[in-house]
Amino acid sequence: MSRAQRAPFPAGRRGVAASGAARSGGAGRAVTRTISEDPLGGTVRRTVLSNGLRVLTEAIPTMRSVSFGIWVSVGSRDETGPDSGAAHFLEHLLFKGTRKRRALEISSSIEAVGGETNAFTTKEYTCYYARVLDEDLPLAIDVMCDLVADSVLEPADVETERGVILEEIAMHDDEPGDEVHDLFARAVYGDHPLGRLISGTEETVTPMTRPQIRDFYRRHYTAPQIVIAAAGNLDHTTVVDLVRQALHGTPLDTDQGTPAPHRPASPAVRTRPATTMVETKETEQAHVILGSPGIDRTDERRFALGVLNNVLGGGMSSRLFQEIREQRGLAYSVYSYASQYADSGLFAVYAGCAPGKVDEVLELTRAELARVAAGGLTEAEIARGKGMSKGSFVLGLEDTGSRMSRLAKGELLYGDLMPVDALLARVDAVSLDDVNALAADLLARPMSLAVVGPFGAGDFATA
Repeated sequence: MSRAQRAPFPAGRRGVAASGAARSGGAGRAVTRTISEDPLGGTVRRTVLSNGLRVLTEAIPTMRSVSFGIWVSVGSRDETGPDSGAAHFLEHLLFKGTRKRRALEISSSIEAVGGETNAFTTKEYTCYYARVLDEDLPLAIDVMCDLVADSVLEPADVETERGVILEEIAMHDDEPGDEVHDLFARAVYGDHPLGRLISGTEETVTPMTRPQIRDFYRRHYTAPQIVIAAAGNLDHTTVVDLVRQALHGTPLDTDQGTPAPHRPASPAVRTRPATTMVETKETEQAHVILGSPGIDRTDERRFALGVLNNVLGGGMSSRLFQEIREQRGLAYSVYSYASQYADSGLFAVYAGCAPGKVDEVLELTRAELARVAAGGLTEAEIARGKGMSKGSFVLGLEDTGSRMSRLAKGELLYGDLMPVDALLARVDAVSLDDVNALAADLLARPMSLAVVGPFGAGDFATA
């Protein structure tokens, strides 16, 4: 949201069902299976309730905390033009009160036990999460399920949050380093929802009505569209029963449903021909992004892309960082990145530099991209890029929040959870030929340019 030593999880609750009078998901049979018992992680289990809602947990007894998240398969790309910003607006509103709790009760109940709550909206999903001590997990489940399932969306709260969101949009406009990424997305995707701002704009947020938002809420926040994930010192059966109890009597307390499939990778999103877009602002630093459409997140070349990205602009040892910052001192920040969606993707290079150095930075960037496209990388670079991919992934599993996110994204975005060892093996299997073939394709594509700074539209030739 546009924004929290005690005894372990009570032993008496392990494997014990919650009250039989409150079993959300109806009387139908839930289906549970163990997904993995990973030596680099904990035991992962998955339950599908009879209403189609999925619950995944990773039990890590050595932890003293739990991260609990509710992930909804709806984001800004699911909005129509007039609804642009509805998913993000709703993310704000769900913290404002339910039939059981006022806004202050939602925040204070979690903060009173030293926990934290937050939420975020992306182009393809929305997440609400809490991190608490293991013994406070029942409280976190009750609060988070309540706010996601049973928000009242009071008219006064809609107006209050409208003002907050408009301030957020204005603040974003004052951050050219963020704005240039949105400009680049618009350059590639145009009017497609992937090219729109997640927050919406002043023109769409200002007239948005409570009925519009409520309709969006009830159409998209359904049990089959929701994945609940938790990681830490927990017991799977207890989590499932606590979720059922928390959802009892809410609009998600239904009896029949099938989990919604993950978004298909086809048909691929149509992108615009390469173009140049300039946002004129009197800034002290120019912000530029040069890039092209990339690959979608299920493309088998995604592991090679990770290696390529690491070597080209993924760290201080990368080619672009060494050439542009270390050797020439032309920019403080320069990096490459990949964004991947169900049916599309982006690959781009960002640089922030003095306005007078933009031409030189772009010339060097284009030259380096062309050099890698034509000549590829070396075996030593591939080894370094693979080591970076494996290390960053494993080190990212050091906290319960990242483990919880991994569970949810595997289920929501891929329909499966790749074991840690299998993922590391996929990275190890990437060959020099794999990376160089991808580079020859990806880096030779016509590239769009987005610039925010003290320039006019005619200051840059078409990319």
